[in-house]
Amino acid sequence: MLLNITVGLIVIVLTIILQAYGTVFWVSEFDKRGGMSALKRKRYRGAILLISTAVFLISVHLVQVALWALLYLLLPGVTEFETFEKSMYFSLVTFTTLGYGDITIDSANRILAGLEAINGITLIGWSTAFMFTILQRLVKKELKFEPDNKA
Repeated sequence: MLLNITVGLIVIVLTIILQAYGTVFWVSEFDKRGGMSALKRKRYRGAILLISTAVFLISVHLVQVALWALLYLLLPGVTEFETFEKSMYFSLVTFTTLGYGDITIDSANRILAGLEAINGITLIGWSTAFMFTILQRLVKKELKFEPDNKA
């Protein structure tokens, strides 16, 4: 059990690093291209920004899921997954906390699935907060919402 917790925590740290660097990369790329002021040049830039950000974040999550899938495939005590496709499927279902249950992991290693679920819900929440921040700034810019300072 201690080995599974240790290995699981290492993968969690790696996925958090990937999420952090991915977020910083995306913000810096947006900033390099002129930030919010560049969005006024074209009518659909806001939609393009939202769509491209969502695709980028989903791609980052797929890499994170793949890291967990590799762990399941390569860890000697985990024997349920003969192929990467099966481990990827199990990892995706676990990371998103769907938990279909059609493929399960042995009870000695099931703590890994719990750690992955905690990891997934945390990182998906991070991405949701990031998307909301972008959407909030777009709405303020497009609708010219100003903070109400009459309080």
